[in-house]
Amino acid sequence: MTWDPLRLPDQTGRTVVVTGATAGIGYFAAEQLAAAGADVVLASRSQDKLRRAADAVRSRVPLASVRTVVLELGSSASVDAAASELAALPRLDALLLNGGVMSMDRTATTEDGLPLILGTHVAASARLLERLLPSLVATASEHGSLSRVVHTSTGFVQMLRLRTDDLRHVPRLGITAYTKAKTATEIFAFELDRRLRAAGLPVASVVTRPGVGVDAKTPERPGVRDATTPYQRNPYTPWAQGKDTAAWSAVRALTDPQVSGGEYFSPSGRLRGTPVSIPLPARTAAPAGDTAERLWRQVEDLAGVTIDLPDLASRPAP
Repeated sequence: MTWDPLRLPDQTGRTVVVTGATAGIGYFAAEQLAAAGADVVLASRSQDKLRRAADAVRSRVPLASVRTVVLELGSSASVDAAASELAALPRLDALLLNGGVMSMDRTATTEDGLPLILGTHVAASARLLERLLPSLVATASEHGSLSRVVHTSTGFVQMLRLRTDDLRHVPRLGITAYTKAKTATEIFAFELDRRLRAAGLPVASVVTRPGVGVDAKTPERPGVRDATTPYQRNPYTPWAQGKDTAAWSAVRALTDPQVSGGEYFSPSGRLRGTPVSIPLPARTAAPAGDTAERLWRQVEDLAGVTIDLPDLASRPAP
């Protein structure tokens, strides 16, 4: 179908949680969803930044329905507290797993002792997902819809071929550690969709990548992107897009009524452009042998959870 990111399908009545929502792609995804009528929940670690982000959304969308939840992805206790708050919402239609720390310090760890990038991008997202899957299933069952879990990845995954047999091993370079975490994200996301389908659950797992979004081309928002916020230089600026348009792939995955799960959305021009569904990368969507099974077990171990989809499918409707 022809997709117009400036004319989204009406999202009135739907509740969408966005992690990492106080800046960049997460913020602009939340703003766009609110403009389309969604009840948006901003989740991030700083209460002050959450307040500023919510104010910025309301300044652009005066009638926006915006809530905030404190979520520190480096703490399993914080993830559990946020999940309890989110599970108490009247409905939960979609979850955008966008949050995570970018740290060049390979010795940095989460409160639970995990490597920081791995812990915040992979383990925390899996833990939050496990806690919220019952709500996603219940909402879809009640409303005859298909709930969404959208995982944010990066084009570096296809550029750097990294092993995932030992997720705890931290590569020397920060960008490599980040890419390894996102490789694990993709394998986990596609395996999740296969397992959701096998269990007959009304939840779709979708992967997206934003292309390249740079501060220099990002529109200003008070307290989110303005003279008071740090400015990151990027050598790709001449060929890149703003972080507002970098959010389009995730927003399409969350709102396109034709999404069925197991898909991958990317800018049409790879670095920028209208979001399109692209061919699945075999290395992460259909890895050889038991790679996906072994990675699934690693992620469960790191997250401290067991994602039992058959058990969830067998529970009586609420």
